[in-house]
Amino acid sequence: QVQLVESGGGLVQAGGSLRLSCAASSTIFRLSAMGWYRQAPGKQRELVARIATGGTANYADSVKGRFTISRDNAKNTVYLQMNSLKPEDTAVYYCNNMNPQIWGQGTLVTVSS
Repeated sequence: QVQLVESGGGLVQAGGSLRLSCAASSTIFRLSAMGWYRQAPGKQRELVARIATGGTANYADSVKGRFTISRDNAKNTVYLQMNSLKPEDTAVYYCNNMNPQIWGQGTLVTVSS
């Protein structure tokens, strides 16, 4: 049973944009704050954006002003609009709630300089 499906990653030049999508099961999504995490090669997974059920969003300093998280509660879907991408944004991106038990396959974002 697939519970988290991330999509939208790809190869982009520095300064470019991508929009990630994540379809989650209702068990994970409903009544939960959701977040986008990323894991770069050789580094720990980190939370880069969080959105509450009501829409209040918070961001890591490294992406603030460049990334925008949003959610569609009717579709159990979370989005991440990424603008002004930098090579250091290269990572596998995952979505999940704030108490992750399982992970999806993630989507790879590669930013070339």
